[in-house]
Amino acid sequence: MWVRRSAIRPVPAYATVPAHALQSVRESLAEDDEEARAQLDEAFERFERSQPALAAHLAEVLGEPLDETALALGYFLALTVWLAFERAHGQHLDAVTEEQIRATGELLSLDEELRRTDPAESLDTDDVVAMEQPHILAFVHEHIDATLEAHAEQIDVDDVHGVYRVVLVEILALSYAVRRPDGYPVAKTELLA
Repeated sequence: MWVRRSAIRPVPAYATVPAHALQSVRESLAEDDEEARAQLDEAFERFERSQPALAAHLAEVLGEPLDETALALGYFLALTVWLAFERAHGQHLDAVTEEQIRATGELLSLDEELRRTDPAESLDTDDVVAMEQPHILAFVHEHIDATLEAHAEQIDVDDVHGVYRVVLVEILALSYAVRRPDGYPVAKTELLA
């Protein structure tokens, strides 16, 4: 629940990715052998088939000249986020459209602008996203912090910020793409949206 204004639409409770879904993905990616790499390749192909617009958007952003470490981090986080949504919501996850991606990016930009112009605002935009998808944002922050710490001298921080922003768009776009389960009550925030 927000106590301050935000341009970001609330994520319905049924669209939240639970911690156990992320833990399951984390465990499946923990192995570093041929079988694990084959599973990652298959997962990436599945991602491109089921989310073509989102995969194309991520490839476009990550296809720009980026620091090698930031690029690897971007692909890892993008795939992990999608796998967590797939694990948590499976058949209830619609394909995200180009228009939805663009609108979500605009919501993030508008929210950032609202926060910059309000001197009393104590939250950042990613704090708002963290309230909506706490487990995913904690996972993303953990990996970004570890990457920055391990590669502090070599990594381009601006490239990491670009990766972080595209992952925030992915998280929100996938959150909004989760269909309400049959019989799930409509929340007041959904009626207002």
